[in-house]
Amino acid sequence: MLPLYVIKIGGNVIDNSEALHRFLETFTKLKGHKILVHGGGKVATKLAEDLGIESQLVDGRRITDIETLRVVTMVYGGLISKNITAQLQRYGTNAIGLTGADGNFIKGKKRPVKTIDYGYVGDLDDNSVNAKGISDLLNAGFTPVFAALSHDGEGQLLNTNADTIASALAVGLSSLYQTTLIYCFEKKGVLQDIDDPESLVRDINPERYDELKAAGIIHSGMLPKLDNAFKAIDMGVQAVIIGHADDLRQTNEGGTFGTRLSK
Repeated sequence: MLPLYVIKIGGNVIDNSEALHRFLETFTKLKGHKILVHGGGKVATKLAEDLGIESQLVDGRRITDIETLRVVTMVYGGLISKNITAQLQRYGTNAIGLTGADGNFIKGKKRPVKTIDYGYVGDLDDNSVNAKGISDLLNAGFTPVFAALSHDGEGQLLNTNADTIASALAVGLSSLYQTTLIYCFEKKGVLQDIDDPESLVRDINPERYDELKAAGIIHSGMLPKLDNAFKAIDMGVQAVIIGHADDLRQTNEGGTFGTRLSK
């Protein structure tokens, strides 16, 4: 099987123009097929604030009413998507900016109301990803850039966690490619001490993950990231790596970086 990198880029890198350009240049140099996934939560929060729309987050996940959905669609599927694809073209990657609705590539279901009504938020399942369609794009020489939006097949866009989309893509394509899922953000990886970049936890298995959660070292927005990562490994993804966007270049040099998750 051919290798495939599914890489999710974090908001703190998107918000920093120099960091984003460094990352996109490194991303372009990766050999083989690749897919980029992005959100843009901070930009969406700022625009919502400018428009007088209150942003609500629960455990790192955004409550998405209809006004918020309009904002995230503009920001994720418009401003950020087109900026990233334009920069990738500059560096020589033939990128195509997409949402899950394009090509029916990622189909979700509106999250059911339990204790919290998340609004127009999409959950994904094992059948959400149109692997054949995405593979056709890859084989045609395109590099898909997915915004954090899916759709329900009934005309409704759904705000969908970018980490979840990256995981679903990696799992969905693992039957066709040897997939590696990489989460790139502004930290070296999972840290014992958030303020000490040298406290990197290099390897985490499920037992160690439980220990780190119990100790409060892993919390908030990192929880869905690692939950999705371990699910991806269980479902066929070869490796999951969480690390600094600048360190992605070590992949090109045959090295390793960040925190590696394993069974």
